[in-house]
Amino acid sequence: MSGAGPRVTPLDPAAVVGRVVAAVLAAAPDADAAGGHLRVAVDGAPATDPRGWADRLVEPLRAAGRAVLRVSAEDFLRPASVRLEHGPRDADAWLDDRLDARALEREVLTPLGPAGTGRWLPSLWDAARDRATRAPYAQAPPGAVLVLDGSALLGRWLELDLVVHLAARPATLARRTPPEEAWTLPALARYDHEAGPQDAADLVVRVDDPRHPALVEPGPGGAGAPWF
Repeated sequence: MSGAGPRVTPLDPAAVVGRVVAAVLAAAPDADAAGGHLRVAVDGAPATDPRGWADRLVEPLRAAGRAVLRVSAEDFLRPASVRLEHGPRDADAWLDDRLDARALEREVLTPLGPAGTGRWLPSLWDAARDRATRAPYAQAPPGAVLVLDGSALLGRWLELDLVVHLAARPATLARRTPPEEAWTLPALARYDHEAGPQDAADLVVRVDDPRHPALVEPGPGGAGAPWF
């Protein structure tokens, strides 16, 4: 008999946040024991609102006694001369050249990992002004949880302890993406194909209707078949 597919549990947004927070708190002691902090990422297409979902985790984690460090990958983009080298609407460049993954690793993820110094940088680059933010470094307190939001974070060898992926069908993304940003949709499709975020993430939340999300948990033997 073949293994069961993934278990899909419809929940309201507050319940999804509660389940994610519970998963974070369950993983936190292992990070503490390793001498680091817990590095959590909320990954999703811009239309799925990864920043908003990441923000929802902050207060429940603080209420549970954890210091929270909030970082957005949008504050670690490359300068315009690099990310827009092939033009302002190049889908491959959006996926490959936009994020300064090495800077994010160097300034945030490695310092907060096992044996890291705990000295982290909240932001690096202001993409709107195309200049450095000049943010000061901060020292993470013991047991802190980093909550990072961003798009197309997986497949970059980033050091993350727990990843939540916000999934939506291509038709949903096309409907919710502003017309002036529709050129990014091929990049998102390529990301889904190459990085396989629904299989790589620790938790998957379907957000085709953000008012009625669903938590996806793998069945016995691993993840099930693609759902779109």
